[in-house]
Amino acid sequence: HWTSSNLGYDLLVLFQACTGIDNIAEAITLLELNNWDLVAAINGVIPQENGILPSHFSSEASQTGPYGPHSQSEATAPVPSAPPSSESASASSSSSPPSSSSPAFCPVQPSRHILERQSRMLSFRVEYRQRSTEVVLEDASTVGDIKSILETELQVPVSKMQLKGWKSGDVSDSTVLRSLHLPKNNSLYVLTPDIAPSASTSQSSAQQGLSNQNYLLVISHREAQRDYSLNFPASKTIQEVKRNISDLTNIPVRHQQWDGWPASASDDSMTLASSGISYPCHHLTVCRRSSPALTVDQTDECTDVHMVSDSEGDDFEDAPEFGVDESEVFGMGSASCQKSPMMPENSENEGDALLHFTAEFSRRYGDCHPVFYIGSLEAASQEAFYGKARDRKLLAIYLHNDESVLGNVFCSQMMCADSIVSYLSQNFITWAWDVTKEANKARLLTMCTRHFGSVVAQTIRTYKTDQFPLLLIVMGKRTSNEVLNVIQGNTTVDELMMRLMGAMEIFTAQQQEDIKDEDEREAREMVKREQDEAYRLSLEADRKKREAQEREEAEQVRQERIRKEQEEEREAIRLSLEQALPPEPKEEGGEPVSKLRIRTPSGEFLERRFLGSCKLQVLFDFIASKGYPSDEFKLLTTFPRRNITQIDPAWSLVEAKLFPQETLFLEAKE
Repeated sequence: HWTSSNLGYDLLVLFQACTGIDNIAEAITLLELNNWDLVAAINGVIPQENGILPSHFSSEASQTGPYGPHSQSEATAPVPSAPPSSESASASSSSSPPSSSSPAFCPVQPSRHILERQSRMLSFRVEYRQRSTEVVLEDASTVGDIKSILETELQVPVSKMQLKGWKSGDVSDSTVLRSLHLPKNNSLYVLTPDIAPSASTSQSSAQQGLSNQNYLLVISHREAQRDYSLNFPASKTIQEVKRNISDLTNIPVRHQQWDGWPASASDDSMTLASSGISYPCHHLTVCRRSSPALTVDQTDECTDVHMVSDSEGDDFEDAPEFGVDESEVFGMGSASCQKSPMMPENSENEGDALLHFTAEFSRRYGDCHPVFYIGSLEAASQEAFYGKARDRKLLAIYLHNDESVLGNVFCSQMMCADSIVSYLSQNFITWAWDVTKEANKARLLTMCTRHFGSVVAQTIRTYKTDQFPLLLIVMGKRTSNEVLNVIQGNTTVDELMMRLMGAMEIFTAQQQEDIKDEDEREAREMVKREQDEAYRLSLEADRKKREAQEREEAEQVRQERIRKEQEEEREAIRLSLEQALPPEPKEEGGEPVSKLRIRTPSGEFLERRFLGSCKLQVLFDFIASKGYPSDEFKLLTTFPRRNITQIDPAWSLVEAKLFPQETLFLEAKE
């Protein structure tokens, strides 16, 4: 019954295209709950911070009715608060559309307010000594950045500046504005207790500007009659400046008309440093470029033509004729249509593909994002699941699709939120893949089938494009890997954090069990290792003891052999000496005879007769033949004490005064 009201049909189509709700009855119910306020209904389905601009026109629409008048400004064209009610529409299903005399409504106009932002701009009104200064900068900036801008504007050194008015109390210069959860518009004031009212600090502020190499752009918005003081690094491009101004003024880049850029700034890809603008401060003016395609008359004509063609019925085929890009109708700005793909198609190396993905993600959404694992899915799984139990982590698989209307919002508001980035970095191994191209999607499904099974791959296949991005939370188990959660793109930061924390609770419980099992296993292995080591040491001690005993026995055998050899050698010498001795002379012989009596160390006495003419050597040989060689024993007289072994062996016994008889004794040499 909506065919009688092209307005209601257009709102319904827009709502379904932006939210991905295919059930018409459910979509109509949600629109009726929000009084047919399109932006409010979308925000109710897809709640997000700065993802969709708040409605600027709901109050006007409620006053003017479903066909209220147009505003003269393109950015604030009113959207009807409600179509004809269901009852009236049913009763007058054949009623004609509003007449051309009523203010016309172009159904594609609300799409201009469905914008996805890559960064959030905050506005600060700063009061200082009867002077008010406006500062606008990104929420990724710090409190110190605000002070640097104020230093240039107020000529007050940062070191002597106290910035007050924060709702959370005093903050440090390094505090990131995003962490303070500030509203878009804020009021602050500056205190300088150490500076007299007449103090001037222009010289120090100029030096600070030169050291920071930042440009202060004072941009005047002509229609709003408002000035913005924006601080940009020298590496920022003109195109990026224009995109930021688009966020502040709701003027698309292609509709911006600028005054103040120098002639050298001929290319939007040029950086501020090379553009030729004045340093450190440059003044610019921006306004909306007038477009004849958006006049009231032509808009009326647009609506009339669309109503006539209601039987043909199809969505927004005529949108380009009215100066509205078709991609803009579905929440994608012109910049997103021209962006390069997240991941090249058919990349041979997964690591190279992930490097390209990370670089493109940083280019689009900034450097504050999760650390994406560079490598294959298998390597990421090994890193997350197969280390020690205490070192294991959950695996977060981020699946991106550029064709989804939720992609930019999810990346800029969820994946780049400080709390999410910190939590993922501490507890997860984050791996990413782009499924925009069918070849890349097929490759992902093959990898998931190989590592997680066909059920996970089939689950990914069931998700439609508008349900992306997806964040799969995977936990490694003893026998297989389990997907704990699949988080879709239509979520909030708080809900995403809660689901991540819920997955961590499950993982922590499992990890504690794994740690306990691993500790018990290591304790058992430690006892076994200690037992094995004790057994090894025992064997080693036994071996050494046995070897020492064998060496000792071998040494004893060797010493015994040497001793026997020496004894045999002595015995042989003794026998040879004994055989060489001259016969003992008789007492009654004609020659003089000397009778010698020799006491041995053992107390025994050796007695023998020698001719007086015998040499001492014969005496020495006789003693050696009895086992007392002269090199080991010395032969001594009793009184006077003389060492006979020191006398020349060639002397005769008579010459040595050992005649006719003498008592001698043997003594071992020292």
